[in-house]
Amino acid sequence: MNKIIASLIAAAAFAAAAPAMAEVVVVVNPKAAESSMTKDQVAQFFLGKSTSMTPIDQADSSPIRAEFYKKVADKDAAQAKALWSKLVFTGKATMPKEVGDSAAVKAAVAANPKAIGYIDKSAVDGSVKVVYTAQ
Repeated sequence: MNKIIASLIAAAAFAAAAPAMAEVVVVVNPKAAESSMTKDQVAQFFLGKSTSMTPIDQADSSPIRAEFYKKVADKDAAQAKALWSKLVFTGKATMPKEVGDSAAVKAAVAANPKAIGYIDKSAVDGSVKVVYTAQ
């Protein structure tokens, strides 16, 4: 009986410690021509395969960054970083600008009509336009 109670307590503690998954949305400047994008189109910018928009990344240690790359690029954060390192080393691309949080992404995207970033859906306001919701 004590083992069952201990197991239940451990399971509850684990569930409480697990971070809640945010709903990640991709945003652009409200003046950008794009009104929607596909997962593949978004991935092109964040994997260095297209330079028509400037990707804005969240902090390397940010849970939303890991979730974004998993859902949009089918890569974990380390794989994405390795890909970018290779592109930079070979001179094919420059690293995306990295900012601290969703508010900083919104500010960067609002200031640059060619910028694209990702934020928690709850942070969306009139300063940015949602073009994709990560599933």
